[in-house]
Amino acid sequence: MSPRHPAGSTNAENPMPSSPILLTMGDACGIGPEIAVAAWAKDRGTDLRLVGDVGVYRRALRFMGLDLPVALLARSDDIAPPDCLPVWQPPGLPAGLLAQPLGRVSAGAGAAAARCIVAAVHEQQAGRSRALVTAPIHKEALHAGGVDHPGHTELLQALCADAQGQLPPVRMMLANDELRVVLVTIHVSLRQAVDQITAGRVLQTLRIADAALKRAGIAAPRIAIAGLNPHAGEGGLFGDEEIQHIAPAIAQARTLGIDAHGPFAPDTVFMRARHAPPAHPGEFDVVVAMTHDQGLIPVKYLGVEQGVNVTLGLPLVRTSPDHGTAFDIAGTGRADPASMAAAIRMARAMSA
Repeated sequence: MSPRHPAGSTNAENPMPSSPILLTMGDACGIGPEIAVAAWAKDRGTDLRLVGDVGVYRRALRFMGLDLPVALLARSDDIAPPDCLPVWQPPGLPAGLLAQPLGRVSAGAGAAAARCIVAAVHEQQAGRSRALVTAPIHKEALHAGGVDHPGHTELLQALCADAQGQLPPVRMMLANDELRVVLVTIHVSLRQAVDQITAGRVLQTLRIADAALKRAGIAAPRIAIAGLNPHAGEGGLFGDEEIQHIAPAIAQARTLGIDAHGPFAPDTVFMRARHAPPAHPGEFDVVVAMTHDQGLIPVKYLGVEQGVNVTLGLPLVRTSPDHGTAFDIAGTGRADPASMAAAIRMARAMSA
């Protein structure tokens, strides 16, 4: 990642690291396998390994009109012959994935997606991978497959618990070439999210965001904080969360050397942070938003095809495309791998 923007840039397109980047299959009934093989075919990076069912990947190649041989790897860090799709099929994948109907919720596909994630995380924890890129999963399929976590973020958090079972504090960052946003709250109801806006949680988010951007090469990240209420509360007229929780967290962050500013009115702060040179260089490197939709709507409006989801706070690098399983176009060959390609570039930049 460059010292400022673009958010997903990297100085080396195909580095030769000691350990690979693992790309998980996602939901086999969605477009995950298709965008995975298409992104690999365009990238041909020697540092990429695809994790999942080899039959599903062969089918995805056909869907995308790609005539490529598949190399089935014995280990995740094995090297495939040149121009062969490198696939590591972890043990324990459910049988019969090719029989599952495309574009529909499948317990088997959900279980397989989870198994790929678990296996890839274990490989990274064992030092055989340096980063993880995840293709989209379907939350309903994941639950049907016996996984008691709402989505990727929560599953990854559980897999990275310490020996005492303590979960690492994590945050979701969505980024594209023009805007980065980190969320204080994610997959909870809006009513619950408001209750979760505390000074401690906001400060923790600021610390996680600051540390992550510094690791990505930004020496002194400029962080803008969005208010929760319209006009950032207008001095308490429209709510006092800014006064009671958000402003104190910002003040404490500044005492820790974090370049934090706000709270700003949420209807304008994203425009101020948007980096679209030369006419509009961004004032900030990242915006911390209070709720899921408050932060993700502006990023996705700028282009889902270039968006990248990054989980911050984990003891490993994880990125993902900023879109879902797209059941409606699965198997048609129309899936756009641009967001997956952006996720691969960002994984490289963050694990270099």
